[in-house]
Amino acid sequence: MSLTEEIKKRRTFAIISHPDAGKTTITEQLLYFGGEIREAGTVKGKKSGTFAKSDWMDIEKQRGISVTSSVMQFDYAGKRVNILDTPGHEDFSEDTYRTLMAVDAAVMVVDSAKGIEAQTKKLFEVVKHRNIPVFTFINKLDRDGREPLELLEELEEVLGIASYPMNWPIGMGRAFEGLYDLHNKRLELYKGDERFASIEDGDQLFTNNPFYEQVKEDIELLQEAGNDFSEQAILDGDLTPVFFGSALTNFGVQTFLDTFLEFAPEPHGHKTTEGNVVDPLAKDFSGFVFKIQANMDPKHRDRIAFVRIVSGEFERGMGVNLTRTGKGAKLSNVTQFMAESRENVTNAVAGDIIGVYDTGTYQVGDTLTVGKNKFEFEPLPTFTPEIFMKVSPKNVMKQKSFHKGIEQLVQEGAIQLYKNYQTGEYMLGAVGQLQFEVFKHRMEGEYNAEVVMTPMGKKTVRWISEDDLDQRMSSSRNILAKDRFDQPVFLFENDFALRWFADKYPDVTLEEKM
Repeated sequence: MSLTEEIKKRRTFAIISHPDAGKTTITEQLLYFGGEIREAGTVKGKKSGTFAKSDWMDIEKQRGISVTSSVMQFDYAGKRVNILDTPGHEDFSEDTYRTLMAVDAAVMVVDSAKGIEAQTKKLFEVVKHRNIPVFTFINKLDRDGREPLELLEELEEVLGIASYPMNWPIGMGRAFEGLYDLHNKRLELYKGDERFASIEDGDQLFTNNPFYEQVKEDIELLQEAGNDFSEQAILDGDLTPVFFGSALTNFGVQTFLDTFLEFAPEPHGHKTTEGNVVDPLAKDFSGFVFKIQANMDPKHRDRIAFVRIVSGEFERGMGVNLTRTGKGAKLSNVTQFMAESRENVTNAVAGDIIGVYDTGTYQVGDTLTVGKNKFEFEPLPTFTPEIFMKVSPKNVMKQKSFHKGIEQLVQEGAIQLYKNYQTGEYMLGAVGQLQFEVFKHRMEGEYNAEVVMTPMGKKTVRWISEDDLDQRMSSSRNILAKDRFDQPVFLFENDFALRWFADKYPDVTLEEKM
């Protein structure tokens, strides 16, 4: 098979949702259809003792939540599928946002009882900003939920995207009978031995069933007043195809997967800082690091840089240019993933995600190129933390473990590190409380370094130029610090302290990140 044909086989997407909408469960079912797991372990979270294949970190298994982005790959129906299962918890949106830079499409999982929730809305805005296609799976039809028409209306009003239902539920909860498949023009049956039936048999199968009568009315209404189906509108991110189903009972999931692969896009190009778009079909290899993860294998204390291949082909042992440093690197120890299990890979192509073993060479956002092509992809989003804690080792004899742990976990981008300009104290910044808990848990469990963490409360953060720096500007209400890149930064007590500082030093430029 030619390189072009291999690249065109790739389908790389992320699954996004609010916590508990069933994102991890649907991931398991997709892996089941891809033949990667023998049974889709019914993921019910921490109480059941059954852990999701994609929730590999110890704390994820204890809490029944995803706090890191997992990468999984399988072959299905002539396509090579790369799934990125993102953390749903809001504190980890930073990791999720970066992951969304590495995919060509998104699958949005919505709880039929709750509709569009806060985290879904936040993540959708990032996807919308990138104009990538969004496919919607409305989940949990095996439970009582809201009316399908009401859910579609909310989706369009809250997210501002047109929708087109690919199928329609016949009843919900205990009355759930199956799906009226508009796209494939058939009925998918929830009960009984037969999985499919023709639409012509519907009246006979559901004689005197009020839910089926309602379905026919709803579909008539949609055909008269609903949106037209348009493959181009899907690819442009203007229309979301909507699928109904139940991930927990594995109903409607395979139909979703088949149809998704029919319409999901091939790998797309990425913009450079100069505004050029790198063509995925170009023969020269290029890629970018969108995530770094330490201790995926606690036995080996390893560190892996996740790379999205943008163009060309990776071959084991190839040399690459690291644009940020101008130095070369050799990609000899490279892996691909199935959550916590992985295998060495000899080659991969545009659209694939590979893991490069990292001894401290790479940073999130790094661009890798080959030959004379030395360019940089557009930067990944960085976030301004909102809450802070002072951190120090509980045992001074464990300084070495403490520093190694902090260095590795900060390089992952899961938490941000600052150093007080005057006292040298370490301060951690995060977008949510859970990040601190995960940091503490991992420092103790993975690095054997107990830490003392002292809350500093919320701070308003602004970066300043070295040229504007004057240590006399620092006070108890605006702490002067350095970030991990040695850039000077002020941590203001509140917005009032920020405004007071801006008035006092009008010539000093204060910069805010995302």
